[in-house]
Amino acid sequence: MSVYDKLKELNITLPPVATPAAAYVPFVQTGKLVFLSGHIARKDGAVWTGQLGKNVSTDEGKQAARAVAIDLLGTLHAATGDLNRIKRIVKLMSLVNSTGDFTEQHLVTNGASELIAQVFGNEKGAHARSAFGVAQIPLGACVEIELIAELAD
Repeated sequence: MSVYDKLKELNITLPPVATPAAAYVPFVQTGKLVFLSGHIARKDGAVWTGQLGKNVSTDEGKQAARAVAIDLLGTLHAATGDLNRIKRIVKLMSLVNSTGDFTEQHLVTNGASELIAQVFGNEKGAHARSAFGVAQIPLGACVEIELIAELAD
């Protein structure tokens, strides 16, 4: 099944690439690797703000991470021209805006990891991952995620 057929089945429309908010580019390709800059969580067109362990639940954080993954796929599409060119999603790095005693960053990040596996399948979508709790993320966002993908020949 084509990646685009799977997105359609999941009722996902890819967003356009967001304009960078600072001095960076949304993606860089070197060789067969594509590195996507961190994308922050958005809800209804605005930054999805809050802190896990304070005013955002783990389930809400998981939804935010899923939303970030959709934005990442939009950027990956722009970077590659065709998501079917992806050989493998190599790594996700997730930053979760959380209180010092919040310990479920890995569960929040599952929102992105599970969607990536659904879209690309278990072989191409299985990836290495890091999930960190941080004191703050730009603009007060609750989650930020970056992605590395490998292109097929």
